Amino acid sequence: MSRRATIHDVAAAAGVSVATVSKAVNGRYGVASATVARVLQAVAELGYESSLVASSMRSRRTGVIGVLVADFEPFSAEVLKGVGAALAGQRYDLLAYSGSREEAHEGWERRSLSRLSGTLIDAAIMVTPTVVGVNSDVPIVAIDPHMGRADIPSVQSDSLGGGFEATAHLIELGHRRIGFLSGRPELRSSGMREAGYKRALAQAGIPFDPSLVAVGMYEPDIVRQVARPLLERHDRPTAVFAANDRSALGLIEVAADLGLDVPGDLSVIGFDDIPEAFLSSRPLSTVRQPMQRIGAEAAKMLVTLLGGATLDAPHRVLPTRLIPRATTAPPR
Repeated sequence: MSRRATIHDVAAAAGVSVATVSKAVNGRYGVASATVARVLQAVAELGYESSLVASSMRSRRTGVIGVLVADFEPFSAEVLKGVGAALAGQRYDLLAYSGSREEAHEGWERRSLSRLSGTLIDAAIMVTPTVVGVNSDVPIVAIDPHMGRADIPSVQSDSLGGGFEATAHLIELGHRRIGFLSGRPELRSSGMREAGYKRALAQAGIPFDPSLVAVGMYEPDIVRQVARPLLERHDRPTAVFAANDRSALGLIEVAADLGLDVPGDLSVIGFDDIPEAFLSSRPLSTVRQPMQRIGAEAAKMLVTLLGGATLDAPHRVLPTRLIPRATTAPPR
C-alpha cells in the first residue's frame, strides 16, 4: 500500500513552503495565482487531502454536515439521498453517521454529537431522534422530530393528513373494522398518524376500538409479535393501516403465515413509499411522503443557518399523497 501524501510532499513537488501550501489550499490571501495553480496541481497529482480535524482546529470550520441516524434503514437511506442532492455543488461535504447497534436506543444523538460536533462537523441533521432536545455547539435540524417541545428546527411530512387519507381509503372501500399498527410513541409522526386514523373513523361514524391498535415500534421483530394476536382473533380486522411501510410488509408476512390472503381476507396500507413498497411481488398500497425532499429541505435549512441567516419557517411540514396499489380492496 502506497504511503499517503503529506503537506510536505506537496510543498516539495510545488517548490514552495509548507505555509504557502496551507494558504493556497485554504484560499487565503498573500499567494500569487500562479503559485496557487502550481500547488493545486501538485495536490491533484499526489492525491493530498488536508486533515479535517487539523483544519477545524485552525479555522473552527470543517465544511462537513453530519446526518445522524440510529440505523441505515429505508427511510433514512432515502433522506440521505435528498441531503446529498441538496449539498451537490455546495461547499459542504456530507458525513452519514450511525453509532453501534448497542447504542441505538434513547439518547444516541447526544453521544453522536459529543463525538462529532466541533471537530468533524459544522452542523447536524438528526433523523427520527429519541430525545426532546440536545445541547450542541453546532446548528441542528431534526427530521421526523420528537413528540416534545419544538425548540429545534424540524422537517416532517403531513402525518395527520396522511393518516386520515390512508384510513379514509379503507373506509371508502367498505371496511368498517380497521386496525392500526402504530410506530414509536415518542415520535410526533406516529402520534399524528394515529390521530389521522381516529379522525377518519369519527368522520365516518365508526366507533374507535382501542383493542384494534397494536404498537409495532417500527421494529420488524416487534411488528411480527404484535401482529399475530391481532390477526388470530375471531373478530379480527378486515383492514389495517400500518404507520410505516416496513411495518405493513411485516404484517403481510404474518398474514401469509396464518393463511390469510391480502387483499382478499385482509387489506393493508402503509406509510412512506419506500422502494420495497412497489418492488415487492404484490405492490403495497401506501401514503407517499417526500423522503428525499425532506432531506433536501433539512440540508438547505442548515446551509442558511451556517451562513448566519435566520429561518423564516423553522418547522416545515410537507404534503403527502395516497398511492393505492394491490394490497387494498373491498372486504369479502
